[in-house]
Amino acid sequence: MRHHCLLLLSLVLVSYAARRSESALGGWSPIKDVNDSHVAEIANYAVSEYDKRSGAKLTLVKVSKGETQVVAGTNYRLVLKVKNGSTTASYQATVLEKPWLHFRNLTSFKPLRS
Repeated sequence: MRHHCLLLLSLVLVSYAARRSESALGGWSPIKDVNDSHVAEIANYAVSEYDKRSGAKLTLVKVSKGETQVVAGTNYRLVLKVKNGSTTASYQATVLEKPWLHFRNLTSFKPLRS
């Protein structure tokens, strides 16, 4: 009887752990330190790549917040405060990075409503 209880408890714990990891897999996690130098590097890449593609002349002011998502690499979803001349606006940028391939791609850069 005791053996059956231990087996049942083990199955319940394994099932719970599997469900928790499934919900976390592919989910977004907040970036604890948006002032980290690597986050700043990703943000600067996003702004400069957007400028190249669009012909805009935006300047990064700061990273307001950010999240990461582990995929076949890492997605960074950042809220950026940028300047366009004398106007300041917020944008959401998404960058895919695969550091082992020295690869980055700006997948999204869109203005946020105030």
